[in-house]
Amino acid sequence: MAFRAPVPEHVSRADFESLMAFAAAGATNPVAGLFGPDSITWRINREAALFLGAGRAALLQLAHPWVMAALAEHSTVLEQPIVRFHNTFRIVFTMVFGSLDQALRAARHLYALHTRIQGELTEDTGGWKRGTHYEANDISPLRWVFATLVESAVMAYECALPSLAAGEREQYYAESKRMAALFGIPPAALPADWEAFCAYNRRMHTDDDKSGELGVSAEARRYGARLLEGAGAWIHPPHWYRALTLAWLPERQRAEFSFDLGPEEQKAAEGAARCLPKIYPRLPEVIRFVGPYHEAQARLAGRSAGMAARLSNRFWIGAPRMPFGEGDAAVREKDDRKRQEC
Repeated sequence: MAFRAPVPEHVSRADFESLMAFAAAGATNPVAGLFGPDSITWRINREAALFLGAGRAALLQLAHPWVMAALAEHSTVLEQPIVRFHNTFRIVFTMVFGSLDQALRAARHLYALHTRIQGELTEDTGGWKRGTHYEANDISPLRWVFATLVESAVMAYECALPSLAAGEREQYYAESKRMAALFGIPPAALPADWEAFCAYNRRMHTDDDKSGELGVSAEARRYGARLLEGAGAWIHPPHWYRALTLAWLPERQRAEFSFDLGPEEQKAAEGAARCLPKIYPRLPEVIRFVGPYHEAQARLAGRSAGMAARLSNRFWIGAPRMPFGEGDAAVREKDDRKRQEC
């Protein structure tokens, strides 16, 4: 059966503002933000273990031709993995741990940034033909990026900590739909529940996906290899991390990227999966929990983030605090200039 690329569904400004209202309506405490300390979203996303899934999510995003083209043609971050890491987590963590105002500002910033990202594909990939017009504010690529982040987060969490109960996964997915709205994705465009979400991912990961929405281009293959090697970054992924990333990639995408999961990589991945649950839970909270979570806890306590939180933020988001805070105009302007490379 021939692939048929999905019909583009553009997210208009009016649609986006309706989604902002939908997301904000679920926030019971504007200071706590969209979710708050009692949410499973905070419980999962505060864990530094989420970094374990960052490489997998990044590679799967490159497997969407629109995402790959947007990154290649409208930024320099593919040559700077750490910059891309910071740009992604700066926005995502602000949506999760920022106040309601910060989360909405981050979402509007991302939408405005995406409105400037459009062009034409330079090669046939998957079901997409060369010359196909793409726009970043289209539901198809936005939904895929969202799916890679949610699925990879759960995989990373459960690799280092006890597995979530079925009800907890369902709750996490339900909460994640509100964050999806901040990406510009309407609830109706998402799978209904966790089981349907898993089915969507399985379909996208295999040849059962007849839409041709995914496909690894020659350019994506080159950048994927560089990303896995940590090229251009001052931190080079250790062998066990690269092996774990390869093991977590679906077979179809691993083959399309031309990655080889040989006996040595399988052994390293299995070793990491055995050791991490023994070591990770024993880490002190100042290291185990990410800086934006500590900053959020300080905000709820009515105080500024401490030195440890600011240093952790430097690692996770490339800045001492989350952007778009009150009375933060000068810092916000500086951060906006940095995020133009997003």
